[in-house]
Amino acid sequence: MATQIDKEACREAYNQVRDDNTDTNWAVFKYEGSMIVPGGQGTDYEDFKRMCTDDARLFGFVRITTGDAMSKRAKFTLITWIGENISGLQRAKISTDKTLVKEIVQNFAKEFMISDLRELEEDYIRTELKKAGGANYDAQAE
Repeated sequence: MATQIDKEACREAYNQVRDDNTDTNWAVFKYEGSMIVPGGQGTDYEDFKRMCTDDARLFGFVRITTGDAMSKRAKFTLITWIGENISGLQRAKISTDKTLVKEIVQNFAKEFMISDLRELEEDYIRTELKKAGGANYDAQAE
């Protein structure tokens, strides 16, 4: 059966993360059978990481604050998580299913496909987002 997505519910979760007037920093889109649905959202990146288990395959839309002492700005990333215990067929299918998610999640600085928890470290994601952002004028880091 072809994968479908609950567009309205997923768009609402996506917009919560994008909205500067909320504290929501991440939203997860997970599989329920052949349907992709919102799987949770929150403010703490560690809570997002806890959802990325060996038996999970999901998409995460995450807000990371970057910048320096003079200016802070929000950067967004789309993370595709594929746990170690996910079958080969499901691994292959997630790549095509990602197009459904990208119909909703359209604005992000960098995309990651991750299956190793070490690559989910917030500092690693932040560093990669800074690189994707171009010039880095953070004199404090010198």
